[in-house]
Amino acid sequence: MNALNFFRTTLLVLLLQGHALQALAGLNIQHWTTSNGSAVYFVENHALPMMDISVNFPAGSAHDQPETSGAAGVTHHLMALVAGGLDEEALTNRFADIGAVLGGNFDADRAGFKLRTLTSEQASALQAFSFVLHKPDFPEAVLKREQARIVAGLQEAETEPDSIAQKAFMRSVYGMHPYSLDQSGEIDTVQSLTVAQLSQFYQTHYTAKSAVIALIGDLTLTQAKDIAERLSTGLPQGPAVAALPPVPALKTASVKKLPHPALQAHILLGQPGNKRGDPDFFPLYVGNYILGGGGFVSRLTEEVREKRGLAYSVYSYFLPMAELGPFQIGLQTKKEQAQDALQLVRQTVEQFVDKGVSEAELQAAKDNLIGGFPLRVDSNGKILEYLNLIGFYHLPLDYLDSFNDHVAQVTVQQVNDAFKRRIHPDSFATVIVGAE
Repeated sequence: MNALNFFRTTLLVLLLQGHALQALAGLNIQHWTTSNGSAVYFVENHALPMMDISVNFPAGSAHDQPETSGAAGVTHHLMALVAGGLDEEALTNRFADIGAVLGGNFDADRAGFKLRTLTSEQASALQAFSFVLHKPDFPEAVLKREQARIVAGLQEAETEPDSIAQKAFMRSVYGMHPYSLDQSGEIDTVQSLTVAQLSQFYQTHYTAKSAVIALIGDLTLTQAKDIAERLSTGLPQGPAVAALPPVPALKTASVKKLPHPALQAHILLGQPGNKRGDPDFFPLYVGNYILGGGGFVSRLTEEVREKRGLAYSVYSYFLPMAELGPFQIGLQTKKEQAQDALQLVRQTVEQFVDKGVSEAELQAAKDNLIGGFPLRVDSNGKILEYLNLIGFYHLPLDYLDSFNDHVAQVTVQQVNDAFKRRIHPDSFATVIVGAE
């Protein structure tokens, strides 16, 4: 990279790190649909000479099939490597030469790509970005090389207690539901993937009608509409991707014990939790801060670590998704005290569900969550991710503006009621890796 390109890249990084949207209150999110059916969410902000763009699709691992598990992840990975007839080095240089940054995201629900660039370089940056979205290449040689690399990673993961526990936990919670599929796939299915399968996955899951385009930065509405239209027009024009099936509730408890030579037992337990837009989202969110999401001030940490010293850390969280994402509790402890620690965790959760929270606990949780919220939206890049969430999960346009108000309005009764209705410790799925 020459001196000019290094300066451009350095300037972009400093701008991204050193500046934020000047005022979150009253954030003006403009929303429309392109002529090809893509949803667009745009925030105009001329404080910095830069723009951030992302395009998300319902193309995450839950859209795989068991027999081709890993196709979603490999497709997403290869799209950013070789595209528009350019090899890996040429495509990388297209972005690097103008100081633009190509990023991506991938989970069970979504797959997407992000672009950060100075607005003065937007024409060249958008051309390279369009190659990735519109003209991905899936060369046989690159596929074979990446299959070998991914398989090596999967083989290593099979020896790691954290990975073993997480994979077993998702299978225990979700059974035959697509959320049980590992985001990286399985060794045998990844090895058998073909170029034709990746191309087909791209054509059916990266369609314009399924795309959610988010833009923020130094653009006018007219410019944003032109960019969104260009990005949408070049995508496959097939039908929108079908929604995922509902997640069934767990009817009975299960315990899976897996041997491992690690010195500590790795324990996960939980159940299907909530989804994006769930009416119980805020009571569960605030309540979980008290239970196990608030670090050293949480009940689980107080009971398991501080009073008994059974674990260095213990946590709980909800991961809302398109359908019911996991409610998960996790900890590590010495093998010989795994059962004691697990019993104490269960007792703490049962007591939390049965007796609920106090006014003092609730107020402290709300104060911490509201006080920390600005750090979650202190840059254009972070706000871009929220634009993605709002668009992909059909959340209200005032989601960010009203977030703290919703937190502040949560009551003790709402928290206690939501946990009684939604969390059922007597049907938790439990996984212990390294059990004696």
